[in-house]
Amino acid sequence: MSIWVDNVQKHFGSQLALNGVELRIGKGEVVGLLGPNGAGKSTLMRLVTGYLPPSEGRVEVCGFDVAEAPLETKKRVGYLPEHNPLHEEMYVQEYLLFVAGLHKVADRKARVAEVIREVGLTPEQSKTIGHLSKGYRQRVGLAQALLHDPEVLILDEPTSGLDPNQLVDIRALIRSLGKDRTVVLSTHIMQEVEAMCDRVVLIRLGEIVADAPLNDMVNAPGGLEAQFKSLTA
Repeated sequence: MSIWVDNVQKHFGSQLALNGVELRIGKGEVVGLLGPNGAGKSTLMRLVTGYLPPSEGRVEVCGFDVAEAPLETKKRVGYLPEHNPLHEEMYVQEYLLFVAGLHKVADRKARVAEVIREVGLTPEQSKTIGHLSKGYRQRVGLAQALLHDPEVLILDEPTSGLDPNQLVDIRALIRSLGKDRTVVLSTHIMQEVEAMCDRVVLIRLGEIVADAPLNDMVNAPGGLEAQFKSLTA
């Protein structure tokens, strides 16, 4: 089991952001968390990555409790936040070498070169990050998440703000990344999960209201669209 979320609640003061969330994700799945803005998707991802602790319940990644073994879980997780935090004044290679050093990656130069090829950054690798397009900045974010070769990738709104051509490229890249690792991505756009995911988890007001393979959702009465519309009804 790559991810196990067991009866988790998360409070921010008096606000209940997640309420009794149960989720199990197996190795090699590409899972989309689909819901409107404010549904709890980002909060759930931050709990899985260890950036936030649960108020109640427990979260495990690759058999390790996120609260009890934070370093072990972080070794196994690559994370791309919704607001991609990049050092715009740094060159692409320079930044990725820096991140590889933080992860204590063996043979940093070789690994950075490998990841640059994997995410399609080769034409832009000698530029500063501040001079990159939005699509290439997302590729840099994906590259930093992949450097330590994690078993689990957590991608929060990975295609936000991309133009149509960039969307096609990033979707294809994420699908290819899912061949070798578990991928969990969040979105409020139904077409995103249809394009990239094997399984869909619908979230509304901090609760999971549906969880099924994509094909089952699409073939249900009214299809995925009807279920998605029900989230905002």
